[in-house]
Amino acid sequence: MVNSNKIQSITLRRGFFIPSSEIYGGLAGFFDYGHLGVMMKNKFIQCWREFFIKSVENIYEIETSIIQPREVFEASGHLKSFVDPITQCEKCKSIFRADHLIEDAINKFVEGLSPEELTKIIKDAGIKCPKCKGKLGDVRLFNLMFKTFVGPLGNKESYLRPETAQGIFVNFKRVLSATRAKLPFGIAQIGKSFRNEISPRHFIVRLRAFNQMEIEYFVHPEKLDECEYFKEVENVKLRILTREAQEKGGEEIVITAKEAVEKNLLPNKTFAYFLAKEMIFYQFLGIPFEALRFRHMLPEETPHYSKGNFDLEVKFDFGWKEVVGNAYRTDYDLKNHMKYSGKDLTVTLDDGSKVIPHVIEPSFGIERSIYAMLLYVLREDKKRGWDWLDLKPKIAPFLAGIFPLVTKDKLPEKAREVFNMLKGCYDVFYDDRGSIGKRYARADEIGTPVCITIDYQTLEDDTVTMRDRNTTKQVRVKISELKNRLWKVLQEGKLF
Repeated sequence: MVNSNKIQSITLRRGFFIPSSEIYGGLAGFFDYGHLGVMMKNKFIQCWREFFIKSVENIYEIETSIIQPREVFEASGHLKSFVDPITQCEKCKSIFRADHLIEDAINKFVEGLSPEELTKIIKDAGIKCPKCKGKLGDVRLFNLMFKTFVGPLGNKESYLRPETAQGIFVNFKRVLSATRAKLPFGIAQIGKSFRNEISPRHFIVRLRAFNQMEIEYFVHPEKLDECEYFKEVENVKLRILTREAQEKGGEEIVITAKEAVEKNLLPNKTFAYFLAKEMIFYQFLGIPFEALRFRHMLPEETPHYSKGNFDLEVKFDFGWKEVVGNAYRTDYDLKNHMKYSGKDLTVTLDDGSKVIPHVIEPSFGIERSIYAMLLYVLREDKKRGWDWLDLKPKIAPFLAGIFPLVTKDKLPEKAREVFNMLKGCYDVFYDDRGSIGKRYARADEIGTPVCITIDYQTLEDDTVTMRDRNTTKQVRVKISELKNRLWKVLQEGKLF
């Protein structure tokens, strides 16, 4: 893993990410995607979709509104419980998230403690305002949701959604009816969520507007261990940091998904199935096994809707941070929405009986996941003379760059022919500026797997050179074979 400053420098300079409203000084916690970032994000999402949704036959993807009325969040518990502790400097009036302030000051994990407990720690440890060294006030709770009012009279209190999940739950009956699904089945959603973070930080890790990929998997409450796909992943190794290990200062254990269920470390096979799939997926992205772990959240920090969370964390250069929240939500959401809305959200079984399904939820943070991936795929290459991204071909913004060796003697025209032939099938780009070495460097830096060079021999026999990003080796290929060769790179992940 490299220093995050390098990743930030490359991604800002090359147009992966852009600070939102930058010409007006920016807005903390908001980032835009540049052209390369959009391409990479869309491919990242498609890989996730293929791995988690298309690999099974009973998960349905929907898209719901980002604004929802107050009643939704009364029922879900977010109005009451979606809070973070804050403290304000009595001198400069700056506001800080209290638990993070304590962790930074004395390196003590305090998430989930009450405002009174946090206030006592701040006073006992003599923690002062990081900005002016002033005295910090008592800790209080702050709701993280963005409030708005809908309609010309502004009389309909609503909120920007803090998660995509509630849109799934309130549409549960419609989806169930339209798909005629039977338990178990899932509903997935990909989209924006919003949280008014007290202290957004770490580049794109902690944002106020961010993208999520969530699955709510609905299961008969008595059949959580009857997961038909579990056999496929039962031997996948997981690294788990148990509650006991956290309390005693211990380390992670390595255990298979099957063993974790048998030893009651994980609540059921359906839950373990998703954890195993996540471990496979994040290693595919390029994050090593030892940099991944599932942490069993302590009772005091577990979300209000969850009976237990095993969050997938990645080791960043600033410490371990969650990229996937795995929650066993039981029947909490559907039962509460039934209570508040008066609607029947049960599932009728084949025997005519009704049941409220239990829910397993893996919730993926897109920006955090992408940032984690970038940290582990950046290669600092002194021999080559430049740094480069070892992105998977399926995720790299461009699959190939098309280069004429020089900008004369009809080589650019021939290169344009090749570019036009390929651009309808693959994401490719054309570049004729600078030396061929500099063009290789620019392509490598953004993770382009293949560079195709049109030279004088091309004019004689219709062959080009294909250069592999990882090895820098080159092979001569007929232009007529390029489409098939690039397809092979896309499917197999490499040229050689």
